[in-house]
Amino acid sequence: MTPRAWGLLLVVCGALFLEGSDIAMLNVAVPAIADDVGLSAGSAHWVISAYVLGYAGFMLLGGRSADLLGRRRVFLASLAVFVVFSALGGFADADWVLVLARFATGVAAGFMTPAGFSIVTTTFPEGPLRDRALVVYGAVGAAGFVLGMVAGGLLTTASWRWVFYAPALLGVVLLAAGARLIRPDEPRTAAAGGFDVAGSIAVTTGMVAVVYAVIELGESRDLGDTWLPLAVAALLLVAFVVIERRSRFPLLRLGLLREELLPHASLAGLLFMGAFFAFQFAVTLYLQELRGWSPLEAGLTFAIMGLDLLLAPLVTPPLVRRFGIVAVLTTGLVAAALAFGRLLALGDDWGYLDLLPSLLLVAVSFALVYGPLTSAAAEGIAETEQGAAGGVVYTAFQFGGALGLAVVTIVLAGDGTSAVALDDYRRALWVPTVAAVLAVLVGLAAAHRRRRAEVAVRLP
Repeated sequence: MTPRAWGLLLVVCGALFLEGSDIAMLNVAVPAIADDVGLSAGSAHWVISAYVLGYAGFMLLGGRSADLLGRRRVFLASLAVFVVFSALGGFADADWVLVLARFATGVAAGFMTPAGFSIVTTTFPEGPLRDRALVVYGAVGAAGFVLGMVAGGLLTTASWRWVFYAPALLGVVLLAAGARLIRPDEPRTAAAGGFDVAGSIAVTTGMVAVVYAVIELGESRDLGDTWLPLAVAALLLVAFVVIERRSRFPLLRLGLLREELLPHASLAGLLFMGAFFAFQFAVTLYLQELRGWSPLEAGLTFAIMGLDLLLAPLVTPPLVRRFGIVAVLTTGLVAAALAFGRLLALGDDWGYLDLLPSLLLVAVSFALVYGPLTSAAAEGIAETEQGAAGGVVYTAFQFGGALGLAVVTIVLAGDGTSAVALDDYRRALWVPTVAAVLAVLVGLAAAHRRRRAEVAVRLP
């Protein structure tokens, strides 16, 4: 890999790190923001949720836009929007400004992430080199989720506004480097097709509606409050399928969802990220609410999972070459299931050493899962559809995270006493455990499909 290629990879990795750390830092900083700005409980909730709403809602549109309008153009433009609105959040003194800034930042991430993913998959040819690049890419993204909690705790001790300023400053550096290192987009040809306006409106509005419903379900714990957005989402997504079947230039070619390993990677990613977010949320609350730890102490607890950043590029590529993508990611999913299952025996006085084995297993699982999942999603996909494939898999990641948080929030409903609260935390940890076990089953199904395909190729 040339120095220029490494530089390009660092730029897109940095953008993915921004995306992951941004979510994690806000989770830690929201209490301080609420105290300083005077946010209501509902406004504080939407400071976090507005980002996820914009991100997951616009991901498919962002991925296809990168394919049609140019990956470099979409990546740099969305990164610039991310920087502007992240900085705006730091200057905010009203709840509506914060929520608007978070939503716009999420929309920008919805375009930036699939564009960055497709830059990696089209710059590095399919095979060991691309697998290595995607493992590094995935490791940095996963590290963003973990180290963001630590960074959020440290920055909040100075001022919660630095949780917004720091990503903006890093984004400016990435913009300058990206403008120099990312190769210019190739001229668009007629073969690239037109833009599916009707499909874009239907799927974006539908995804926003379904993510909104999931977020509201976690907040209100009442299905009656979510039936309308779910009904709207169902109608719009059905309309999207009809539009795509008839469109000459579909936003998302429906056959793409049957290609190679993309459906398995997306479903496994949804379950894995749902499990991780549910685990992180439940354990963070356990440490702060039941054990009385500070936000910084709770954030530092997860720092050991940053080992993924070292393990993934060193260990995962040779394992993938030896055993294959599917076997490696399924092994990582098993490690996650073991990590979360061990926490079902959570005690009311568990400290760092009690949690350490599970934290190490989660680090190993991220090293073995995140990068191989993105490699599997891109495998066999035409270059002209890499952005769309990235949109699909990262939409699954975000929707899984939102769903995991909603479900674990519903389960965590104790009356505040120590005994009942501990039972609530134990019950809540069944959410990531079950999700991880289901992800293992998806991995086994992918392995079975891969074996059948190999047998079919060998047969005369």
